[in-house]
Amino acid sequence: MNMAKKSKQTKSLSSEEKLAQALVPESEQPYKVPENWCWVELSILVDLFNGDRGTNYPSKKDYVNAGIPFINAGAIQGGRLDPSEFNYITREKFDLLRSGKILKNDILYCLRGSLGKTAIVDFTEEGAISSSLCILRVGQGILVKYLYYLMNSEVIERQQDQAENGSAQPNLSAASVLLYKTPLPPLPEQRRIVDRIESLFAKLDEAKEKAQAVVDGFEDRKAAILHKAFTGELTEEWRKEHGLDMNSWVSTTSSSLFEYVTSGSRGWAKYYNDEGAVFIRMGNLDHGTIELDLTDIQYVRLPDKTEGQRSLIRKGDILISITADVGMVGLVRDIDFEGYINQHVALARPVHKESAEFIAWYLVSDKGLTQFQKRQRGATKVGLGLDDIRNLSLSIPYKNEQNEILRILKQLISEETIAKDIAEQVIIEVDTMKKSILARAFRGELGTNDPADESAEELLKRIL
Repeated sequence: MNMAKKSKQTKSLSSEEKLAQALVPESEQPYKVPENWCWVELSILVDLFNGDRGTNYPSKKDYVNAGIPFINAGAIQGGRLDPSEFNYITREKFDLLRSGKILKNDILYCLRGSLGKTAIVDFTEEGAISSSLCILRVGQGILVKYLYYLMNSEVIERQQDQAENGSAQPNLSAASVLLYKTPLPPLPEQRRIVDRIESLFAKLDEAKEKAQAVVDGFEDRKAAILHKAFTGELTEEWRKEHGLDMNSWVSTTSSSLFEYVTSGSRGWAKYYNDEGAVFIRMGNLDHGTIELDLTDIQYVRLPDKTEGQRSLIRKGDILISITADVGMVGLVRDIDFEGYINQHVALARPVHKESAEFIAWYLVSDKGLTQFQKRQRGATKVGLGLDDIRNLSLSIPYKNEQNEILRILKQLISEETIAKDIAEQVIIEVDTMKKSILARAFRGELGTNDPADESAEELLKRIL
């Protein structure tokens, strides 16, 4: 649509005059590019089509279960179109649309909300776009994938930020998109850039996939370590060295291990305050760990001689969630604050505080969690009672082996945590490296440029 207008303006100009008009003046170029490249506005290279905004624009009531894809910004996931996010309209509704109908290899670009989300249409079936998107349809002077990667690079992102209107609902106008200053290399160099980008991205994606597998498998690996710890597998060699076997482990119930079990009182909301004692809630507990999460703290200020004093926490207490998501465990370590528990948390105080950490980890493992979950699944139960906490079954080794189990357990979990942290950093760095590669690509810094290529200005003349 823009090309016809531009052709009227340039019809009477000579070839050199048209070229001079199309080139971005050196003073306005975002940065220097190789000698055989040039800078042009995006309007020279593409036709831009908006979605139909007239009376025939489909609304949600027009969507059907199957039909012709009607694509909005939500269907662009990770730089690709996700068919599971498509809406569909009937043939009759599609035929009424006056614009926004897509072709294979069109580039879809988001104008509202998630600005700059981009995807290539990779199917030949008919379809149309919502008004939150526009279509960039390239001519013969620029490769689709070159433009796709360019639209995801910092040179476009910076111009996009400048063009964004700053309203509560961020949006771009089609006119501002067409004014984007675009680096144009010769066609052979465009192909080499695309090939180099995709080769480097493939290696980075492989590294990211492996790193993501480490992150995704962290909880499973930790659960396996805990299982080995409390079935005796971690200390099998240690027992041989000390002349012991699994018969040295004593089967018992938690009633003999806990001297005191209680839960928090109800109705404490009236005591909430901006300061005072720490009030431990379910959000302060989690699965797979015994550490209390005190990043989100509710404070309470209790009146003197309140009944809630019985739920005052002490060092060595084990806290357990007993409603909804049962079986989350937290160990009260060295504390320098006054704290209480709410009614959704049980407090179990071990007879021997030196065994508190071992017992807490035991309850976190599948040996403990399975019991919590089975006891909750009774016909009428919606949580755990205090008797459930008192009647858990545990197998307990001598104190020396408890210490050895904790030593190995913490070492292995620490190693897995470090590996996960490194993997998460790799994932972040992969995305950063991709941005760096794109930035270098469109500066001609990937080592692909051949000065012997025909100048992009000759390509531009043919485009014009």
